[in-house]
Amino acid sequence: MKPRILIIDDDAGTLQSLSRALALEGMTALTASSAIRALERLEEEPVDAVLSDVVMPEMDGLELLARVRERAPDLPVVLMSGQPTLETAVKATRLGALDFVEKPVGLDRLLLTLRNALRLDRAERENRELKRYWEEELALVGDSPPIRALRSLIERAAPSDVPILIVGENGTGKELAARAIHDLSPRRGRAFVKMNCAAVPAELVESELLGHEKGAFSGAVAQRRGRFEQADGGTLLLDEIGDMPAAMQAKLLRALQDGEITRVGGTGEVKVNVRVISATNRQVESMLAEGRFREDLYYRISTLTLKVPALRERPQDIPALASHFAAAACRRNQWRARRVSDEALDLLRRQPWRGNVRELKNVVERALILSENDPLTAEDIRVSLPAPPPPTAPAIPTDGALRDLADAFERDVIRERLKVMGGHVTNAAKSLGLERSHLYKKCRQLGIDIRDET
Repeated sequence: MKPRILIIDDDAGTLQSLSRALALEGMTALTASSAIRALERLEEEPVDAVLSDVVMPEMDGLELLARVRERAPDLPVVLMSGQPTLETAVKATRLGALDFVEKPVGLDRLLLTLRNALRLDRAERENRELKRYWEEELALVGDSPPIRALRSLIERAAPSDVPILIVGENGTGKELAARAIHDLSPRRGRAFVKMNCAAVPAELVESELLGHEKGAFSGAVAQRRGRFEQADGGTLLLDEIGDMPAAMQAKLLRALQDGEITRVGGTGEVKVNVRVISATNRQVESMLAEGRFREDLYYRISTLTLKVPALRERPQDIPALASHFAAAACRRNQWRARRVSDEALDLLRRQPWRGNVRELKNVVERALILSENDPLTAEDIRVSLPAPPPPTAPAIPTDGALRDLADAFERDVIRERLKVMGGHVTNAAKSLGLERSHLYKKCRQLGIDIRDET
């Protein structure tokens, strides 16, 4: 689409010559002979930039600039004047003019200015849309280094067609990351198909993924297209791929290598054009070492690996996430808008969040249901937090020296608490009533390697 430039000048000759020059450069020129008419045109139709004279009757270009800024603060405005002064140029800049050019206008300089204005406006628009997309649609909210790095990597990887493996704990947002890759890719207008490998019985995985022909097995009363065919031209997310049965891994590898699948009970091959994104919460390296996952399949699906950080790795994002979930829940359920108090946010920041972002979302929505307060208080959050798991009583040996028994008991308690807290040393120390340094000292004395407990 051609850029639309609104030119405002009370001189008909200037309007005509500038319109012709812009048209030759592939732009659409709209004209107005006064600032008042320009404001009317801005109400009637959208434009990409404004080019206005300063000295005009009734309303000058500076006043027009101020009025445009009120209505469309992001619209690029370039002013021009046959009587330029330093004072006018400074005032125009303070009011938000992108540039100030002198009449008679040098076309090369003017065209360069307009191209830069359009390029800058497009970049700013794209950045605003991208920010809105991340925050409103995907809830990959936050400004911590880990989440900024993840968003940056997604934006770089999405336009390519390489297979991607997304790793991360349950509840961190792996599916959201996969959806973002699809939405920011050239495949965005095509299907985004999901399959949870852990939720499909092992004997049905092949049929679900590749489809089946009528009569292929008992109950196959009609031909069925599998997830690969459903995603043709688009993206297929294989969630929890670490749970895929070993026999199916070889067939998946062939489909990825050849771009062809064969339905269960079929003989012909079906061409498919699918970008595959895989996700898992498992340690794939351990599965490779134990022979539970094919090494050739792993390298096929993980041209690029993205790690979605756990919520405890980005606690500074918790206030923004909590506020986002509160606002989204109120909009979705048509409740009155409510906020989360600073004290409540501080309490949320101090939680271990074993369930990650999903658990945080549940807590905020539960508090909104159980309380009428605005803003939500720390007590509202406290009663909405999940009950801590009951402690597991360590087995007490029946013999041995008292010191050895006490050390064994302390060792079991500390290990269990580190496990419950997801390896978060500070939270484990607080729950045990210890200083962080004291817990480290205890671990050294008892021979506990904290790295093995995280």
